[in-house]
Amino acid sequence: MAWLLVIVAGLLETGFAVCLKLSHGFTRLWPTVAFCAFALGSFGLLTLALRKLDVGPAYAVWTGIGAAGTAIYGMVFLDDLVSTLKIVSITLVIVGVIGLQLSGSAH
Repeated sequence: MAWLLVIVAGLLETGFAVCLKLSHGFTRLWPTVAFCAFALGSFGLLTLALRKLDVGPAYAVWTGIGAAGTAIYGMVFLDDLVSTLKIVSITLVIVGVIGLQLSGSAH
């Protein structure tokens, strides 16, 4: 259950990163409100998960999901540059996240 919280928190991290861009420096109301909601949810779920998980693997999985998810979202929906190197790098992040998740131990 704790790993599920980390995964959802990582997806919410993707949401707050995208909303941060869409807020244009906190000058647009609704993306700013969404940023705050996603950030609160993401940090809240990560905090709950850390009650049961080691901090290193859990934090790495959380940030990895957020980084990969944000990069993928940017390429698909925000016209960010798509390159072979970027796709390979995202794949390596995902593989690393899976490896860290598998190495983590629940208490």
